[in-house]
Amino acid sequence: MPHTPWWQRDGVISRILALAGVAVTLIGVAMLLVLAAQAGFFGPVPRVVAGAAFSAALVGTGMRVFGRSGGRVGGIALAATGIAGAYLDVVALTAVYHWLHPVLGLAVAFGVAAAGVGLAMQWRSQPLAVLVVLAAAALSPVLTTRLVLLAFLIVLQLACVPVQLTRNWPYLHVTRTLPAVLATFAFVAGAILGTPAAEERTWVLVAAVAVALVGVAGTLVVVRHRAADVTASLTMAAALAPILVAPGMFEERFVTVSVASIAAAVLLLVAAVTMVPKLNAYLRIPGHTGLVAAVAGSIALLEACVGATGPRTLPTALLLVALTFLGVAGQRRSRPAAGLGTAFAVLGGFALLNVASPEILASQHRSEAELGVATVLGAVLALGVVAVALWCARRVPGSAAGNEWQWITASVAGLYAVTATTVSIGVATRTPNGFLVGHSAATILWMAAATAALLFGLRRLATAPAVAKLALGSGLLVTAAALAKLFLFDLATLDGLVRVAAFLVVGILLLLAGTRYARAFADAKTVNPEETTVD
Repeated sequence: MPHTPWWQRDGVISRILALAGVAVTLIGVAMLLVLAAQAGFFGPVPRVVAGAAFSAALVGTGMRVFGRSGGRVGGIALAATGIAGAYLDVVALTAVYHWLHPVLGLAVAFGVAAAGVGLAMQWRSQPLAVLVVLAAAALSPVLTTRLVLLAFLIVLQLACVPVQLTRNWPYLHVTRTLPAVLATFAFVAGAILGTPAAEERTWVLVAAVAVALVGVAGTLVVVRHRAADVTASLTMAAALAPILVAPGMFEERFVTVSVASIAAAVLLLVAAVTMVPKLNAYLRIPGHTGLVAAVAGSIALLEACVGATGPRTLPTALLLVALTFLGVAGQRRSRPAAGLGTAFAVLGGFALLNVASPEILASQHRSEAELGVATVLGAVLALGVVAVALWCARRVPGSAAGNEWQWITASVAGLYAVTATTVSIGVATRTPNGFLVGHSAATILWMAAATAALLFGLRRLATAPAVAKLALGSGLLVTAAALAKLFLFDLATLDGLVRVAAFLVVGILLLLAGTRYARAFADAKTVNPEETTVD
């Protein structure tokens, strides 16, 4: 069968011509309402009346054409043009001529938009709804670029929500959301980069909140009826973008933290619902929606942590959040929570390195000047995060618990956290030798942890060879690190009894570990003479 060229296929030419007609006609309506006013043609009343009459005529003609044979495309195009033209007329009445109070103008605009999507539902035509919203949103900025534009775009976003309850129209999801999101994001960016008045920033924040609320509420209403509607969750993610950026408009820390904290609380509450089976059985929020809410809420929570803390207290806040996420992940076996907890743990680790870097920990003068109680809290929390992360890895499916690199990473992080903790505690006591005692204690704790790992592994030689291999490998790695620190750093830095104590305790622990190691393998050789090593 020969291939039919695209221009000969049924309906292609008609659709192209109809779309071109919609665009050109609506541009003409915009020119009638604005450009004619700028050029002084006609008076305001004739322009508005002509626009309204023309729009009504287009809608009426479209309804007549739609019922005829082959008139679906033409009817949709005519009706969409007329409804969008009527919406632009209301925008002009409100924003250009100021004949309608903004509240009344928005109410009328909502009625026009609702009538348009209602007609689309009656005709079962997603293209009609999309054309109405897209045309009105695209040409509204021609009439006004003031803040009232955001209100008219949010009206379009809101008016289409009921449609999604009964119609699975994914393109309408995107069309009703993106114009309001992009316009609000542009105003937020302008407020961040510029110097707007306080009142303008407040109204932009209100618009960002409204876009987010409509996006979240609309998505939750839709996914309760159609759990597989991923488009609804993606549009919710887009609707949340302005509110996540909005705190940057304000220099006042209280406002920034308040906005971010409220957004985080609401979104994380939505995400938490998906982890409670009994509650979610009633609310019916699917996993993809919960994931979007969790990620967005975590971003807002990060903003709140950064805004509410200083450089020295930031590690404490981030690691506390990481500890919470990882605890929830382990309890609920949730991979998304584990991922978010890991992200906060990494950020908290970098924040801790910023205030307790290796250079600071190695210098007595800098440690005494920059470390303190806040560093102690951060380092202790880092130890807790390492422990909970290892526990979480054993419970969360697909987390590769027992992976060698996982244990190596945990060992390195744990050793550094121990050092930061002991040195910070020593410095925080404000005693003359606090720094030296802290490093001595760190070395001893390193060796104690290594000895514990070796003893644990030796006890599991017969019952759990794989676990024994990991424990022995980790213990030997930490032993090497402890000895390297003892001879390369402690020997040159510590003095007096502090250095003696470090060498004596580490030596005794080495003797204990070596003796137990030799006896364990001797026993193993007696039981099975052919096996002298653990694979």
